[in-house]
Amino acid sequence: MNLNKSTRYALYAAMEMAAAAAPGKAVTVSEVAARYRIPEGALAKVFQQLVRAGVALGTRGAGGGYRIARPPSEVTVLDVVRVFEPPRPPGHCLISDGRGDCDLASACRLRRLFDEVEGLARNTFASVSLETLAGR
Repeated sequence: MNLNKSTRYALYAAMEMAAAAAPGKAVTVSEVAARYRIPEGALAKVFQQLVRAGVALGTRGAGGGYRIARPPSEVTVLDVVRVFEPPRPPGHCLISDGRGDCDLASACRLRRLFDEVEGLARNTFASVSLETLAGR
């Protein structure tokens, strides 16, 4: 499974918000961008998407920034990944180069393997909380 840049940026942001949750402080775009060498503009858009998805809360002004919306123990890596990597539509093959389904789908061993690997990855993401990921 290959995660796009926005997903990776969101995971860094979520980890930082989870780590800051105990002291109750917000993280800023510039702090996270500097720590992980991420362009601030791209990261700001990621934070906005996390807020829209209900994963993060944003506060404007002095002392503002972003906080995790729920306790880090209740938010999984999959909750973050789903915002940027929605599940494949039923019948869409991972190895078909975006063409959707193919005539060999029912007999394709590669497709079954890739479906299984994707399922295992999503299950693993679902089993790891942001609290665990942040090392708290």
